Amino acid sequence: SMELQLIQNKIYTVHGCRIIFDFDLATLYEVETRALKQAVKRNMDRFPEDFMFELNKAEWDSLRSQIVTLETNGRGQHSKYLPFAFTEQGVAMLSSVLKSKKALQINISIMRVFVEIRKAILFQNNIIEELKDIKLRIGEHDTQLKSIYDAFENLLDKNEEILKWEDRERIGFKIGKAKKKS
Repeated sequence: SMELQLIQNKIYTVHGCRIIFDFDLATLYEVETRALKQAVKRNMDRFPEDFMFELNKAEWDSLRSQIVTLETNGRGQHSKYLPFAFTEQGVAMLSSVLKSKKALQINISIMRVFVEIRKAILFQNNIIEELKDIKLRIGEHDTQLKSIYDAFENLLDKNEEILKWEDRERIGFKIGKAKKKS
Protein backbone atom coordinates (compact mmCIF):
# COMPACT_ATOMS: atom_id res chain seq x y z
CA SER A 1 0.00 0.00 0.00
CA MET A 2 0.91 3.65 -0.27
CA GLU A 3 1.61 3.94 3.47
CA LEU A 4 3.97 0.96 3.49
CA GLN A 5 5.82 2.35 0.47
CA LEU A 6 6.14 5.69 2.25
CA ILE A 7 7.54 4.04 5.37
CA GLN A 8 9.96 1.93 3.37
CA ASN A 9 11.45 5.09 1.88
CA LYS A 10 12.22 6.33 5.39
CA ILE A 11 14.28 3.32 6.41
CA TYR A 12 18.04 3.84 6.16
CA THR A 13 21.02 1.69 7.02
CA VAL A 14 23.34 3.17 9.64
CA HIS A 15 26.05 1.20 11.53
CA GLY A 16 24.78 -1.83 9.61
CA CYS A 17 21.32 -1.48 11.23
CA ARG A 18 18.08 -0.59 9.51
CA ILE A 19 16.80 2.53 11.25
CA ILE A 20 14.21 5.30 11.05
CA PHE A 21 15.10 8.85 12.12
CA ASP A 22 13.22 10.73 14.84
CA PHE A 23 12.02 13.47 12.44
CA ASP A 24 10.57 10.92 10.01
CA LEU A 25 8.83 9.09 12.85
CA ALA A 26 7.48 12.41 14.16
CA THR A 27 6.04 13.15 10.70
CA LEU A 28 4.42 9.71 10.52
CA TYR A 29 3.02 10.03 14.07
CA GLU A 30 1.93 13.62 13.40
CA VAL A 31 3.79 14.98 16.43
CA GLU A 32 6.65 17.47 16.70
CA THR A 33 10.14 16.01 16.60
CA ARG A 34 10.85 17.95 19.79
CA ALA A 35 7.95 16.26 21.59
CA LEU A 36 9.07 12.84 20.43
CA LYS A 37 12.63 13.45 21.62
CA GLN A 38 11.42 14.72 25.00
CA ALA A 39 9.30 11.60 25.51
CA VAL A 40 12.34 9.46 24.70
CA LYS A 41 14.66 11.45 26.99
CA ARG A 42 12.21 11.04 29.88
CA ASN A 43 12.39 7.27 29.32
CA MET A 44 16.03 6.70 28.40
CA ASP A 45 16.12 3.43 30.38
CA ARG A 46 13.80 1.94 27.74
CA PHE A 47 16.13 2.81 24.87
CA PRO A 48 19.48 0.99 25.06
CA GLU A 49 22.03 1.51 22.24
CA ASP A 50 20.59 -1.30 20.11
CA PHE A 51 17.13 0.34 20.26
CA MET A 52 18.14 3.94 19.68
CA PHE A 53 21.36 5.89 19.14
CA GLU A 54 22.32 9.43 18.30
CA LEU A 55 24.38 10.04 15.19
CA ASN A 56 27.56 12.01 15.56
CA LYS A 57 28.09 15.15 13.51
CA ALA A 58 30.26 13.53 10.81
CA GLU A 59 27.84 10.64 10.27
CA TRP A 60 24.88 12.98 10.11
CA ASP A 61 26.56 15.36 7.66
CA SER A 62 27.48 12.57 5.28
CA LEU A 63 23.99 11.06 5.50
CA ARG A 64 22.19 14.35 5.13
CA SER A 65 23.74 14.88 1.74
CA GLN A 66 22.07 11.62 0.64
CA ILE A 67 18.66 12.40 2.15
CA VAL A 68 17.42 15.04 -0.23
CA THR A 69 13.89 15.05 1.21
CA LEU A 70 15.09 16.77 4.38
CA GLU A 71 15.31 20.10 2.64
CA THR A 72 11.96 19.75 0.88
CA ASN A 73 10.27 18.93 4.20
CA GLY A 74 11.46 22.26 5.53
CA ARG A 75 13.41 20.37 8.18
CA GLY A 76 16.72 21.88 7.17
CA GLN A 77 16.50 24.38 10.01
CA HIS A 78 16.69 21.56 12.58
CA SER A 79 20.02 20.39 11.24
CA LYS A 80 21.88 21.76 14.27
CA TYR A 81 20.29 18.96 16.33
CA LEU A 82 21.70 15.52 15.76
CA PRO A 83 18.88 13.07 15.11
CA PHE A 84 18.03 9.95 17.08
CA ALA A 85 18.11 6.80 14.98
CA PHE A 86 15.60 4.12 16.03
CA THR A 87 16.09 0.45 15.21
CA GLU A 88 13.11 -1.87 14.82
CA GLN A 89 13.08 -2.58 18.57
CA GLY A 90 13.36 1.12 19.34
CA VAL A 91 10.37 1.90 17.15
CA ALA A 92 8.40 -0.85 18.92
CA MET A 93 9.35 0.65 22.29
CA LEU A 94 8.11 4.09 21.16
CA SER A 95 4.52 2.80 21.32
CA SER A 96 4.80 2.51 25.08
CA VAL A 97 6.25 6.01 25.42
CA LEU A 98 3.93 7.85 23.04
CA LYS A 99 0.47 6.88 24.13
CA SER A 100 -1.33 8.10 20.99
CA LYS A 101 -3.54 5.85 18.89
CA LYS A 102 -1.89 7.22 15.74
CA ALA A 103 1.58 6.15 16.95
CA LEU A 104 0.26 2.66 17.64
CA GLN A 105 -1.32 2.30 14.18
CA ILE A 106 1.76 3.64 12.41
CA ASN A 107 3.99 1.33 14.45
CA ILE A 108 2.04 -1.69 13.28
CA SER A 109 2.68 -0.59 9.69
CA ILE A 110 6.36 0.03 10.40
CA MET A 111 6.74 -3.46 11.91
CA ARG A 112 5.17 -4.92 8.75
CA VAL A 113 7.66 -3.06 6.58
CA PHE A 114 10.62 -4.34 8.62
CA VAL A 115 9.27 -7.89 8.21
CA GLU A 116 8.84 -7.45 4.44
CA ILE A 117 12.38 -6.12 4.08
CA ARG A 118 13.71 -9.14 5.98
CA LYS A 119 11.71 -11.49 3.74
CA ALA A 120 13.04 -9.80 0.61
CA ILE A 121 16.63 -10.09 1.83
CA LEU A 122 16.10 -13.72 2.80
CA PHE A 123 14.63 -14.46 -0.64
CA GLN A 124 17.60 -12.82 -2.33
CA ASN A 125 20.08 -14.73 -0.13
CA ASN A 126 18.34 -18.00 -1.00
CA ILE A 127 18.79 -17.28 -4.70
CA ILE A 128 22.46 -16.44 -4.14
CA GLU A 129 22.94 -19.74 -2.25
CA GLU A 130 21.21 -21.73 -4.97
CA LEU A 131 23.34 -20.05 -7.63
CA LYS A 132 26.51 -20.98 -5.72
CA ASP A 133 25.19 -24.52 -5.67
CA ILE A 134 24.67 -24.46 -9.43
CA LYS A 135 28.13 -23.03 -9.96
CA LEU A 136 29.66 -25.95 -8.07
CA ARG A 137 27.71 -28.44 -10.18
CA ILE A 138 28.54 -26.72 -13.46
CA GLY A 139 32.23 -26.78 -12.74
CA GLU A 140 34.44 -25.07 -15.28
CA HIS A 141 33.67 -27.33 -18.25
CA ASP A 142 30.37 -25.94 -19.43
CA THR A 143 31.31 -22.46 -20.62
CA GLN A 144 27.86 -21.63 -21.96
CA LEU A 145 26.17 -22.40 -18.62
CA LYS A 146 28.94 -20.58 -16.82
CA SER A 147 28.29 -17.40 -18.80
CA ILE A 148 24.57 -17.64 -17.95
CA TYR A 149 25.53 -18.06 -14.30
CA ASP A 150 27.82 -15.03 -14.44
CA ALA A 151 25.05 -12.95 -15.98
CA PHE A 152 22.76 -13.96 -13.11
CA GLU A 153 25.40 -13.05 -10.58
CA ASN A 154 25.86 -9.61 -12.13
CA LEU A 155 22.12 -9.00 -12.02
CA LEU A 156 21.99 -9.91 -8.35
CA ASP A 157 24.91 -7.64 -7.56
CA LYS A 158 23.10 -4.76 -9.23
CA ASN A 159 19.93 -5.52 -7.27
CA GLU A 160 21.70 -6.00 -3.94
CA GLU A 161 20.86 -2.44 -2.87
CA ILE A 162 17.61 -2.02 -4.80
CA LEU A 163 15.41 -4.74 -3.35
CA LYS A 164 12.49 -4.51 -5.70
CA TRP A 165 9.41 -3.96 -3.58
CA GLU A 166 6.79 -4.56 -6.27
CA ASP A 167 8.30 -7.84 -7.42
CA ARG A 168 8.57 -9.37 -3.98
CA GLU A 169 5.97 -12.11 -4.21
CA ARG A 170 5.33 -12.48 -7.90
CA ILE A 171 8.64 -14.12 -8.70
CA GLY A 172 7.42 -17.56 -9.63
CA PHE A 173 10.31 -19.79 -10.48
CA LYS A 174 12.17 -21.89 -7.93
CA ILE A 175 15.40 -23.57 -8.92
CA GLY A 176 14.87 -27.23 -8.06
CA LYS A 177 17.68 -29.61 -7.20
CA ALA A 178 18.91 -31.12 -10.44
CA LYS A 179 18.88 -34.92 -10.69
CA LYS A 180 22.35 -36.43 -10.83
CA LYS A 181 22.98 -38.15 -14.17
CA SER A 182 24.36 -41.63 -13.54
